[in-house]
Amino acid sequence: MKRDKYKAVFAVMLVLSDALTTMAAFVLAYYIRREIPWPNPPQNMAPLRGYAGMLMIQTVSILIVFFFYRLYHQRRAVSRVDEFYAIFGAVSIGTMMAVAISALSFKNSILDLDFSRGMIIYAWLLTIALVTAGRMVYHWLQSHAHARGWGRDRLLIVGTGDVAQMILQKIQWSPWLAYEVVGVVAKNGNGDHPPDQILGVPVLGLTDDLPRLIDERVINEVIIALPEASHQETLGIIALCDRSNISVKVFPDVFQFIAGQVGIDDLGGLPLLSVRDVALRGWKLSFKRAMDVVGSAMLLVLISPFLLALAILIKLDSPGPVFYVQERMGLDAHPFPMLKFRSMRKDAESETGPVWAKPGDARRTRVGSLIRKLSIDELPQFINVLIGDMSLVGPRPERPAFVQQFRQNIPRYMDRHREKAGLTGWAQINGLRGDTSITERTKYDLWYIENWSLLLDIKIIIRTVLQVFNDRNAY
Repeated sequence: MKRDKYKAVFAVMLVLSDALTTMAAFVLAYYIRREIPWPNPPQNMAPLRGYAGMLMIQTVSILIVFFFYRLYHQRRAVSRVDEFYAIFGAVSIGTMMAVAISALSFKNSILDLDFSRGMIIYAWLLTIALVTAGRMVYHWLQSHAHARGWGRDRLLIVGTGDVAQMILQKIQWSPWLAYEVVGVVAKNGNGDHPPDQILGVPVLGLTDDLPRLIDERVINEVIIALPEASHQETLGIIALCDRSNISVKVFPDVFQFIAGQVGIDDLGGLPLLSVRDVALRGWKLSFKRAMDVVGSAMLLVLISPFLLALAILIKLDSPGPVFYVQERMGLDAHPFPMLKFRSMRKDAESETGPVWAKPGDARRTRVGSLIRKLSIDELPQFINVLIGDMSLVGPRPERPAFVQQFRQNIPRYMDRHREKAGLTGWAQINGLRGDTSITERTKYDLWYIENWSLLLDIKIIIRTVLQVFNDRNAY
């Protein structure tokens, strides 16, 4: 199926899915209202066809609000949490608009029908639930179609460095992003002979070759992964792509990424740009701490039998303690003892000193290999969260030896210690854990600190749970 035709078909499918689930919710609300006498016994319940006009108004109103909420703007990667919040808000506004229009349109006849608050509430809640479920099915079908190669955008990546490799790896791990990476283009004049390929993708030429490659390879999108390039160089590369009707995206430079959202402030009337504001202050700190205490306490109670069974397995598998206590750096760079289930043999670092685990690490025990892959060796850290050393979500803590090394080479690395270390974090759910780029991880951590919200924490927790069984960097 051709790319444009595929996108048109799925756009129509999405609108139809929302319309059908909205109508189904209204019909279910009608029958629930008829069968359940809440808040009052139903009166003047006409046959369903008597509510046909209200059904159409409800459906059209919600579809219009969805359009203005940009819920039909097909983004490449959709956060299910963000989409649910958008659906919740759009359905709420659409329902209120439908009730108002129905009252005006059926001013006389609506008094003869039982269109009560109960039926409105049923329709509202059921619409949120069914539309969300329908969109989950839609995204599942779409991701399977993308995995089969339908409707993919043909992509060129400009750059051969670490950032380009990170982007390429993310695309290779995420078929639902609907990219077909045609090749990589090296930067002009970097003084080095470009490699023949990167992660199995061929290097097709230099940036000067972009106009030719775009035409010959029928490229739909170009991603410029050169954060170290000057603005003039980046604009020159964009200009080479302007001759074609393609999408161009630029990976931001270090300052743009670390700064997060730039705000406007003033000093007695003098305008200032605020680039180092911290979102997590005041009552938000208390709220986050309350969520940490309640969440960690409940989870520890629920999983305590599992923790006991796991402790027995570790003890039977190899000699040594059940827990591995490791010093990490937390809030304000103060050290704290972080708890983990022991997954390696006793005295694993007696000869090497502090080193990171690697794929196929011979120091792991049999049980340790499994619990590290599933990340359940970190479950005792809920105790650290409960006593206040850590938070459920935040920058992952590093060992003091690594912190002293990184602070010398990475700009603003120590700023990530302005908040409590977390059991999971924004960098981790984006694939940056284990032996990955510390520079990129720092950027993600600082973005999280400067853009914190309750919704963001919930999103990170949900994505962490979903990724536990699909983590390629856990070893």
